[in-house]
Order: sequence, then structure tokens, then C-alpha cells
Amino acid sequence: MTTLIESNEHKSLREAVAAFAKTHPHTLNAEDNKRLWQEAAKLGYIGVNLPEAHGGGGAGITELALVLEELGAAGNPLLMMIVSPAICGTVIARFGTEEQKRDWLPSLADGTRLMAFGITEPDAGSNSHRITTTARRDAVTGDWILTGRKVFVSGVDIADATLIVGRTEDARTGKLKPCLFIVPRDAEGFERRPIDMELNAVERQFELTLDDVRLPADALVGDEDAGLLQLFAGLNPERVMTAAFGIGMGRYALSRALDYARERTVWKTPIGAHQAIAHPLAQAHIELELARLMMQKAAHLYDAGDDIGAGEAANMAKYAAGEACVKAVDQAVHTLGGNGLTREYGLGRLITASRVARIAPVSREMILNYVSHQTLGLPKSY
Repeated sequence: MTTLIESNEHKSLREAVAAFAKTHPHTLNAEDNKRLWQEAAKLGYIGVNLPEAHGGGGAGITELALVLEELGAAGNPLLMMIVSPAICGTVIARFGTEEQKRDWLPSLADGTRLMAFGITEPDAGSNSHRITTTARRDAVTGDWILTGRKVFVSGVDIADATLIVGRTEDARTGKLKPCLFIVPRDAEGFERRPIDMELNAVERQFELTLDDVRLPADALVGDEDAGLLQLFAGLNPERVMTAAFGIGMGRYALSRALDYARERTVWKTPIGAHQAIAHPLAQAHIELELARLMMQKAAHLYDAGDDIGAGEAANMAKYAAGEACVKAVDQAVHTLGGNGLTREYGLGRLITASRVARIAPVSREMILNYVSHQTLGLPKSY
């Protein structure tokens, strides 16, 4: 029942975040974005999911997703919320050493530091088993030495470190297994190059090169043998938060279209009275609401410790939110006609941005593969 009816605490949080977000202009540049992040952090919104013992709010991904959704619905989504507190903060809180928790969690929660996340590679894409970034131990010093490349890493230029997914060799089997490492932004051999994107977003995308980056032994997060368990502890929240990002964006676009449809009069009545305008907007609203229900289910399952159930629901939520977001943005632009492409109304830039909810961090096709295999029990084609 908790996934169907929001508690009074959640309603109050939603109202507070919405009121806060509406007091800010749209964050169309890095300085505004940074100011919004810091002010949200001071109010406890950025670190709401992190442990109270380390400066966070002691809540969960449910509350963090709610915050991101409401920021997005006001036209002020913070992309790095998906990365810094949701992926990196969650992984460190669950698997990090006490020293790593003390070092990182308070500053991630209060907004004074950010952490990026690097997993995708030029030749790996959705197949994490093909990751070629390797980590080997220096037999003399015990240091880790990382070598490899990453692409489409958000916010590396503003992050103090990047949580890198590498692979180490299992001494017993010789097989490579995924491991997570904290790489400081100024580490020697750690280089970044901006990717020239047509996406109009404050947060930039980067390609990373790790050329024999030497890290101390304590740069490893968690158990070297935990493998995919630790990785998906971060990827499931990532999917939930991406769903929140898409739902917020869709709600923002829909709200702009509704304001316009109520006021724009071509003949005797506002255009919103015509079913050709009204029905598609109603459908967009319904699909956003349905996506939100699945997102809430996924977040509740994750916060309850059901990683397997959360994995299925998080993928479905991300799929549903991506589709609903694209439909809402498209219909909003169509409702405004030529005005939908003007800078004044701010919808044109969402045409590209909404597609991100479909293709990242995992494509809808890979989600359909997951549901086909894991949920429906169908054989793999690959």
C-alpha cells in the first residue's frame, strides 16, 4: 500500500521541494546550477538518502527520487543527483570502509563535494562483461594501477573524484571481475576530454583515459570478490533516479502545454477545449502517473533491501518513464505549435533532452531484453 498512497511525510517533502524549486530561475548555466545544488544541499535535499551518522537525511532512494522529480517538474532538474548521491553515495554507504564513509559521505550530503561515475566504454556499451578497464596490484607497494578508457561520463569537470568500474583478475580462476575504485580528479595519468554533444545541458559529457593511474590500496570500494552485487547496488538506484528525471521533465513540459492550452484562443474558445488538444495531453498525464507508480515501487523495493525485485521494477520504471517523457514533451511542443520551438517557452531544448531518458543509462531495447529473459523466462538471443 505504501507504493500507492504517499505518506504525509512524503507529501510534505514534495510540497517543500516544489516550493523551493519554483523560487529559482531555470538553471541554464553552470553558475546557476551550482548555486541551486548548494542551496538544495543546505536544506538536506541532496543527501536525503545518505546515512544520518554521516551527515545525510537517513531516508532512502524513495525520498531522493521524489526530490529530483519535483526539481525537474519545476524546470530545474539536477542531473548529478543521479550520479553523486544516488550511485556513488549509495555504493560507499553500503560497501565502503568506515574511513571512506567518513571521508566522502558528509561532503556529498552537504554539497561541498561531488563524485562522478564511470562505467561505459567505447567497445562495451550495455555489456558490462566486456569492460576492458583493468586494475592490477603492485606486488611491492600494494597499490592499484588502473588502465583503460571510459565515455559519456557526466560532470567530471565539476566532480572531485570519479567512481570507476574496473576489472581485476581472480587469482583462483584467472577470470576478470568488476570492482569499484575512487579516482581523484588530479590523479596522475587520469585525463578527460569533453565530448562535443548537441544536447543542450549544463552538465557536460566526457571521455576519460586512465594511463597507469596509481591508487592506494584503500581506493578500492568494498570487497574485491563482491563483483556484480556492488555494481548493481549503484545501477538500480541509477535507473530509479533516471525515471524520476524523466517524469519530472515530462511534468514540466505538460504544465507548460496546459497553461498555453487554457489561454490560447484561436476561435471562440481556448484550444484546450478541443479534444484533438485535450485528449493527447490527458494521455500524457496518465502515462506519467503510471510511470511514477512503477518508480515508487522500485524505490520502495530497493529501500526494503530487495535487490532482485528492485532490479526488475527499476528497469520497468526507467522504460515507462522514458516513453512517457518523450510523449509528454512531443505533445507539449505540438500544443504550442511554432511557439514550442521558441526560446521563450523553453520546450524546444527538451526535444533532445527527453531522448536521454530513453537511451541512458540503459537503452529501452536492453530493458526489453532484461524483462524477456529475467521476468518472462524467454531464451536469450545473444
